[in-house]
Amino acid sequence: MTQSLPPIDVLVSEVGPRDGLQSVKQTMPTAAKLRWIGALAAAGLREIEVGSFVSPKRLPQMADAAEVVAAAIKIPGLSVLALVPNLKGAQRALEAGCPRVTLPVSASETHSIKNIGMTTEAAIAQVGEVCKLRATLDHPFGVEVGISTAFGCTMEGPVPEDRVIALAVELAKAGADSVGLSDTTGYGNPAQVKRLFTRLHAELGEKAGGGHFHNTRGQGLANVVAALEVGVTTFDSSQAGLGGCPYAPGASGNIVTEDLVFLLESMGLRTGVSIDKLLEARKVLAEGLPGEALYGQVADAGLPKGFKPAGAAA
Repeated sequence: MTQSLPPIDVLVSEVGPRDGLQSVKQTMPTAAKLRWIGALAAAGLREIEVGSFVSPKRLPQMADAAEVVAAAIKIPGLSVLALVPNLKGAQRALEAGCPRVTLPVSASETHSIKNIGMTTEAAIAQVGEVCKLRATLDHPFGVEVGISTAFGCTMEGPVPEDRVIALAVELAKAGADSVGLSDTTGYGNPAQVKRLFTRLHAELGEKAGGGHFHNTRGQGLANVVAALEVGVTTFDSSQAGLGGCPYAPGASGNIVTEDLVFLLESMGLRTGVSIDKLLEARKVLAEGLPGEALYGQVADAGLPKGFKPAGAAA
């Protein structure tokens, strides 16, 4: 029986257990990961990307992805995702029981080869293979794509917007359920975000996915507001701002989940997430990664006196 949840206006998709943990040198113990994911879910987060099915030699922090997925899918009301770079990764994710996978396809050829060891064209082909696999199964799984370096690349510089949109159209034709845009390197600005997401919605309609922004140059939350203004309602974030791309030099800092939820709730947009419980989950994270630098303005300053979340008036 599906758990009934109160309505929300914006979906906050937590990517810390994947994007965050793959970018730190420490490897969080599996038991600690599960405590953290449980605390995040208890705070009201409805969607969590819990790991990635990649070679443990490449990212040893993700070696326990199957075990983490198997435990996370038992949490009531939680939508579980895992990142997979190719068909082999998708097969492993399915064996673990993962209901949804997300594949990265880079708009930058150089980043694509550095990140997943294949050209952009080959990455698109892998999306097609994963969708073909889905068509053969009795229990289909969700297939999402995030276009990496959609707003610029540290190795190639500016990425043509026409290329990004053409890739999105091609990926939708390959069978992806949704195609989102990722500012992997923190190059994006609000005007650019508005342009690209406006075009994405015009081309893909309901298949237009969410935004994945980094705060590398302090533009993360400004880019969220810009995306909201053109109809985006799903955003990735990472607790305490953990994350970045280990294969994009200089890329750092996902937007902080606590700060994103505060921004949205203060604007009157319901997220279903308790900031107080998020701050409790932050303590669980700190215990699992002792000594790791954690970021966030809300955690440092606290909530304003008299603050009421958007859902409080409902």
